[in-house]
Amino acid sequence: MTVNSSPQLWIYDTTLRDGTQREGLSVSLEDKLRIARRLDELGIPFIEGGWPGANPKDEQLFWQLKQQPLKQAQIVPFCSTRRPLQKASSESMLQTILASGTLWVTIFGKSWDLHVTEGLKTSLAENLEMIRDTIEYLCGQGRRVIYDAEHWFDGYKHNPDYALKTIKTAVAAGAEWLVLCDTNGGTLPHEVSQIVTDVKKNCPDIQLGIHTHNDSDTAIANALAGVMAGVTMVQGTINGYGERCGNANLCSLIPNLQLKLGYKCIAPNQLSNLAQTSSFVSEVVNLAPDEHAPFVGRSAFAHKGGIHVSAVQKNPLTYEHIEPEKVGNLRRIVISEQAGISNVLAKANGFGIELDKNHPATREILQRLKQLESQGYQFEAAEASFELLMREVLQTRPSFFQVKGFQIHCDLGKGLETTKALATVKVAVKDEDIWEAAEGNGPVAALDAALRKALVKFYPQINTFELTDYKVRIINGNSGTSATTRAMVEIGNGIQRWTTIGVSNNILEASYQAVVEGLEYGLLLHSLVD
Repeated sequence: MTVNSSPQLWIYDTTLRDGTQREGLSVSLEDKLRIARRLDELGIPFIEGGWPGANPKDEQLFWQLKQQPLKQAQIVPFCSTRRPLQKASSESMLQTILASGTLWVTIFGKSWDLHVTEGLKTSLAENLEMIRDTIEYLCGQGRRVIYDAEHWFDGYKHNPDYALKTIKTAVAAGAEWLVLCDTNGGTLPHEVSQIVTDVKKNCPDIQLGIHTHNDSDTAIANALAGVMAGVTMVQGTINGYGERCGNANLCSLIPNLQLKLGYKCIAPNQLSNLAQTSSFVSEVVNLAPDEHAPFVGRSAFAHKGGIHVSAVQKNPLTYEHIEPEKVGNLRRIVISEQAGISNVLAKANGFGIELDKNHPATREILQRLKQLESQGYQFEAAEASFELLMREVLQTRPSFFQVKGFQIHCDLGKGLETTKALATVKVAVKDEDIWEAAEGNGPVAALDAALRKALVKFYPQINTFELTDYKVRIINGNSGTSATTRAMVEIGNGIQRWTTIGVSNNILEASYQAVVEGLEYGLLLHSLVD
């Protein structure tokens, strides 16, 4: 029988409270419920749901989770200590916290004397009484208390004696956890290590946690320093969302703690869902995922340079610090002008195309790739177009249709009115010339609609294709209106999505290339399934 001797760390997620304080991030009640349940599935033991009483949405969240509890996680409300010169038992905000019906409650109080005298406009003695009275009252009501020592590190650096009095007061009043907060995000790792060590000497029998912000770009390093100095609770958010520059990113902290330092945070099978959880949360909050995020980003295990690709195919340890599957990610071979034969062979294998490195076509594919990229193509972001290029060189690219010409006419709107466009196309399908026309809210939409209209009676599956994204970039802006334009379109069929590219000094020509290849690739996928 194997005994798991890995030390336990407790992960405390505050995405639903601190994370939602990020500028530009807004979530509905349903969004918060979906995220809470996903974090529960990930195995997060503590989930901070918000501040009931501060807004109706958070009150409703706790009510909903009372009706349909999470499977394993403790949902935790957040609140401040009572106000100066009041009684905790008469504070309406604490009554709302109690009404949320949770076992655990997180209370934050002031550690920095500056905030006591300037922010609260009260005495240092009264602040200690606010901490004591609030925690004793909540414990007396059967609640277990996590005490967040706000601005702890700044407070300790300015007045260590008083800062220590605040947390000793919290412990004496019944708090079970002391969480040391770097609220301004200005502390550095060596300071965290020293200060946590000092706290452990002064409060040897209390469980310590750490809450770090990223204003100095050291939130993760500070949290790791805290753990190595003895804290056993780590607070953070999914994707590092949070006030100003964000909080410590749990998507990096958890694998660093578990895979690198040997702590037990969540189960291995839950860790393998980390990348999917990161993507899920970014989708729910409607923020673009950071493709270059460590561990969970799409590019975290992407290999572009030819030497890198050749080496990683022989032994992934040459250019990967962990196995991507451990966090639910994938290894990707990227195609670009920096590619070598290894990149081409790897992509061919991924496309299900047999290709030998000694075949003349392999060298031709690589040469055409480099030539086209020098003209402005970017195949690493448009792999569908690269597969079509590869099949063209190998003479296995199907010919579903041929566009013989197109015209676009635009009616200018007035003011902010939408510009209407009319596109006409001439398409040859199975030795038959088809003329069609369609309108759209812009020239690309009109062209896409006209092409579909011409092709759908021959290929009804086109009805399932949807143009989901369209991007244009000017490559050489110093050429003025004759600059080269790169257009990319993303198309999906409800199951898969693919991206194609077009390049021209005519924006409509570049867009036409991308749209045509997008439809062609969708038909290719359908034919391969059939």
